Amino acid sequence: MKKLFFYLIGFVILASQSSCGYNTMVQKDETVEAQWANVQNSYQRRADLIPNLVNTVKGAANFEQETLTQVIEARAKATSVNISADNLTPENIQQFQAAQGQLSGALSRLLATVEAYPELKANANFQELQAQLEGTENRISVERRKFNEAVQDYNTTVRSFPNNLMAGVFGFERKGHFEAEAGAQTAPTVQF
Repeated sequence: MKKLFFYLIGFVILASQSSCGYNTMVQKDETVEAQWANVQNSYQRRADLIPNLVNTVKGAANFEQETLTQVIEARAKATSVNISADNLTPENIQQFQAAQGQLSGALSRLLATVEAYPELKANANFQELQAQLEGTENRISVERRKFNEAVQDYNTTVRSFPNNLMAGVFGFERKGHFEAEAGAQTAPTVQF
């Protein structure tokens, strides 16, 4: 009994010295949440640019209304999918990514359609909006990469021994990350 008491005291002292990884897990969880906010901020910047882009394109005579409608609907859907940093499960990330992917596809179709309108391609406002959109897409890519790095670091910590024991006790669960969209490994075919 005396031996068990000393083991228990030793464990309590050791645990109090190392925090059992709790503080590290909290810090890494906060990093993931901050990176998620950066990802959302980048996507919001893109969503904010779209109405200006659509309005500029609307000014072109006989522009395909269906293409504009698809962009507007995809933007509405993408901005309606909000995920809390506390709920970054793989399923929720996939749902968010799917909505954003639909918007990316609609924007790609819009920009491809613009090729048939030389007066629109020459429009300074359109060129500026297109440049901002390209820069925003680059920001999104960078923030998603940083988010995935933070999630990997967090997941490694909560799954490593002995942190995994304390992670289970305190409710630190694995977080989801962004993955390449289906078909991303196949290069598009370009024909002239």
